[in-house]
Amino acid sequence: MKTWLSRLFIENWQRKLISVILAMIIWIVVHHSMQVTKTLQNVPVRVTHLPPGKTIEGMQAGGVLNRKIALTITGNKDAMEELSVKDFEVVLDARGKENEWIATVDKRHLSCLTPEINLHKIISRVAPCEMIIKQSKLVTEKIPVLITQPIGEAPKGYQFLDVWPYQLSLSVTGPEETVKKLKTRGLKLTFNLSDISKEELDTLQAMKASDEVSFFIPNSWKKVPIPQLSEVPIEIDDPQATALRIDFSRQDLLPIGVPLPIGVFFPPKYSHTLNPETYSLAVNDFIVKKQGIKMITTPLFAQGVSRLFLETVKDRMQIVVVACPKAERDTLFWSVEFLYPTELEDRYVARVMSESNEELGDVQPQLREDYLRNRFRSYKTRFRLYTADHKKLALKVELQANTIAIHPQ
Repeated sequence: MKTWLSRLFIENWQRKLISVILAMIIWIVVHHSMQVTKTLQNVPVRVTHLPPGKTIEGMQAGGVLNRKIALTITGNKDAMEELSVKDFEVVLDARGKENEWIATVDKRHLSCLTPEINLHKIISRVAPCEMIIKQSKLVTEKIPVLITQPIGEAPKGYQFLDVWPYQLSLSVTGPEETVKKLKTRGLKLTFNLSDISKEELDTLQAMKASDEVSFFIPNSWKKVPIPQLSEVPIEIDDPQATALRIDFSRQDLLPIGVPLPIGVFFPPKYSHTLNPETYSLAVNDFIVKKQGIKMITTPLFAQGVSRLFLETVKDRMQIVVVACPKAERDTLFWSVEFLYPTELEDRYVARVMSESNEELGDVQPQLREDYLRNRFRSYKTRFRLYTADHKKLALKVELQANTIAIHPQ
């Protein structure tokens, strides 16, 4: 046994050692010279040296196109296993090219993005790949940005009123075809009320000591994504954007403070049976008659409107019952009506514009007036009566023998 082992390892050991070393060298050389071919998807493409006033549809900052290509490359096996699309890009030179040309991509167009990698040493061949490059006129336009109704829920204790301004503009620069489509279609910007905290509104409300709170939109929210032109959202540059805000009202009960007149509307089509001579409002504990006027003297409240709005309209409000044959309805409809609302609106707008010192940036006075008119109409539309226990006023209105009886439910 000893003799056999000695012959195996000791006899002619110099030759055997040289053979092992040569085998290792050959293995290393062969292994490192092995070539593999693989296809990489989504390789970025950048175009340089475009003529002044020219661009390419879908071009991002730095000349990178939003189009990516697939490349089939051949190279060293070990290095190719580590290579990814993050390590290089295709660079096309537009010097001397026509407005539209066919670029044939090969190894010469590869540019390394990772300093530690020598692309031309790793890659031996790139299968030719063609792509059409079409130049477009570079234009700058103002694109309308519509501020839509916010999503989400207002913080507890507050009610969403409105967002202002309703529309802004954004200056963009890009390919003529893309910019024209954007200008025709416009852009939209939507905020989420859930991103606003109750603590923020409480702080603003305490500073202003008002039941209306304006949350001015931070600059980080005034951005619109336009993937065709930029990889990151573009900030709105309209001067009126400084006034962009969301308005809320406190959900406190506000006392009406005055008796509320109540009357009946008799539709002419029922006048042969339903008219002031055949039916009248019944007086009871809830409906009181004073100086010939029937009214509700029970304390009533409003919610979701401002004190200024309530002060403006409270002397011009009345409840109106719509008369209707019992065969059509057992319980009659009723609503709160505002008398001569146009004059009330003018009065409200004039009062706010004369007393308010809120900063609205570069918003024009006419736009501000339009906003206040919309706010008044919004208050008018959402106006509801409440009882002292925070419940909406519910009335049971019925036709009786020759009277219309009204009772709170």
